Amino acid sequence: MNRRTFLQSAAASAAAFAAGQAESTETTPADEPPSGNAPTLPRREYGQTGIKLSVVGFGGLVVSSMEQKHANRLVAEAVERGVNYFDVAPTYGNAEEVLGPALEPYRKKAFLACKTTQRRRDGAAAELDRSLKRLRTDHFDLYQLHAIADVTKDLDAAFAKGGAMEVFIEARKSGRLRHLGFSAHSIEAAVAAMDRYDFDSVLFPVNFASFLKNDWGPRILEKARAKGVARLALKALARQKWPQDAPDRSKYSRCWYQPLTDRREAELGLRFTLSQPVTAAVSPGEEVLLRMMIELAMNFRPIGGGEEAELKTLAAKLTPVFPTTS
Repeated sequence: MNRRTFLQSAAASAAAFAAGQAESTETTPADEPPSGNAPTLPRREYGQTGIKLSVVGFGGLVVSSMEQKHANRLVAEAVERGVNYFDVAPTYGNAEEVLGPALEPYRKKAFLACKTTQRRRDGAAAELDRSLKRLRTDHFDLYQLHAIADVTKDLDAAFAKGGAMEVFIEARKSGRLRHLGFSAHSIEAAVAAMDRYDFDSVLFPVNFASFLKNDWGPRILEKARAKGVARLALKALARQKWPQDAPDRSKYSRCWYQPLTDRREAELGLRFTLSQPVTAAVSPGEEVLLRMMIELAMNFRPIGGGEEAELKTLAAKLTPVFPTTS
């Protein structure tokens, strides 16, 4: 399948997502709409689970080192605007300790995802217990092998005897984990992971510049769709690798890439990502970008042909973040 054919199929799939929301009547705690009359984010099906997630996920890195009262207000605001998908990891500074109390009042209505970079049983078990305690919950709705990059170092280690997957599978049976997934910035590792195990979802970059200029992303989407694996997106607001001596780099210190800050570019970039067959896009770690992402997604419409051409022209001038090696 070439990229043009895949994009046409992806656009149709995005339309099907929207239609499916109108037809579905099954509800779950994470599917309950927020109270109030303010506009809220659209939601899409998370695989075949009957769960619907907000098209924008709250990236937990945002609250790292944030004053607790501020984090409480930010989470409350996000929930009120329809965010029900929260993603965090132990590697995000003290984000777990801050997000736990902030999300606690809304936990029953939230879909909480966490991750681990531990590949062996003992380390994974300890980190899972610690994350559950910090986030003040008795279960995670989604738990992920974080940052899969190398088949031998990551997958083989996690699936070997005494590996992290033993912990995941046992915790799923006991109810402490509801769904299992992984995150990846490597096409080869992502494809191998889906061949290795029937994961519920994959979290990976779906970025306009990498997709249109470097054809980075379609293969993972194709594989996941064929396997029935739900797709969760990263880097929707990535513009390119940081240019040398970029004047605004210190302003966005939590982004290892140059983000889309121009509102027109950000709108097109986000709409491009959400026009692919994905459930949701997780926000960058900057509060200002989270807020903009929520605002831009409120009235989502699929990317048009002329708009995609505009993005392709822009991408040709950029140095996309993927692949990460030159």
